[in-house]
Amino acid sequence: MAIFKILVLLLSLCCFSQAQLSPTFYDQTCQNALSTIRSSIRTAISRERRMAASLIRLHFHDCFVNGCDASVMLVATPTMESERDSLANFQSARGFEVIDQAKSAVESVCPGVVSCADIIAVAARDASEYVGGPRYDVKVGRRDSTNAFRAIADRDLPNFRASLNDLSELFLRKGLNTRDLVALSGAHTLGQAQCLTFKGRLYDNSSDIDAGFSSTRKRRCPVNGGDTTLAPLDQVTPNSFDNNYYRNLMQKKGLLESDQVLFGTGASTDSIVTEYSRNPSRFASDFSAAMIKMGDIQTLTGSDGQIRRICSAVN
Repeated sequence: MAIFKILVLLLSLCCFSQAQLSPTFYDQTCQNALSTIRSSIRTAISRERRMAASLIRLHFHDCFVNGCDASVMLVATPTMESERDSLANFQSARGFEVIDQAKSAVESVCPGVVSCADIIAVAARDASEYVGGPRYDVKVGRRDSTNAFRAIADRDLPNFRASLNDLSELFLRKGLNTRDLVALSGAHTLGQAQCLTFKGRLYDNSSDIDAGFSSTRKRRCPVNGGDTTLAPLDQVTPNSFDNNYYRNLMQKKGLLESDQVLFGTGASTDSIVTEYSRNPSRFASDFSAAMIKMGDIQTLTGSDGQIRRICSAVN
């Protein structure tokens, strides 16, 4: 019996010593952490409105590759490939310098306390709020990885031509369901895409794209050349966080193939798209919940990982 009690005590100490993510994690150690990040992010977006979409995307691309651990921030070294050079990120992912600036600002207030992983998560929330999206409580307390995972990035970051089945399976592997998939995809109400990611749809006589919409998009994306030319994902309100993305899908005006597959197939996602197109508050609520849920993917806490001094390199 005595041995049993000792085992129970050791188990309880193990479990309770494991740090947990919480919106109040820095209340005692760095009270100004979140406000400092918020100020830095708002300044960056005020200079370039498109940065809001880039920061939300950066959080997604961090969390989907071995968890929310700021591995996406690490630059290549002779012994480590960078996720920045992966197929989905190379010359596409943006906002690294904004996270670096926010980290520098926080370090000046509370050196060695706030992780880069938390800054990325908070930045995504602050970016959403700044352009009219929902504000939600970000759980913090993550720690940073000591490695990057280029091969996992190539495998797990969604392709712009991904099918609905491919997307659903990928999200399911990350603990996210179909509603999470549709809600998080709504971030494409913001931002821009390079012509190479959607040009094929414009010229292959695809039946899943509105003819007038296709004709308009061809003006910026000629059949030959212009692959890196940018086009807004949402032509109507490209810099505002709203539910217009879902109206676009219902009109066959989803720019990326991986967007349009969410509507028109008769699958369960059709009804969710329709719901969000009619109920912006439900979309905002589900988007918030999905962002919080995504932020829990494979986090490093407690004594795992480290708090990087700079976000681009391990200590």
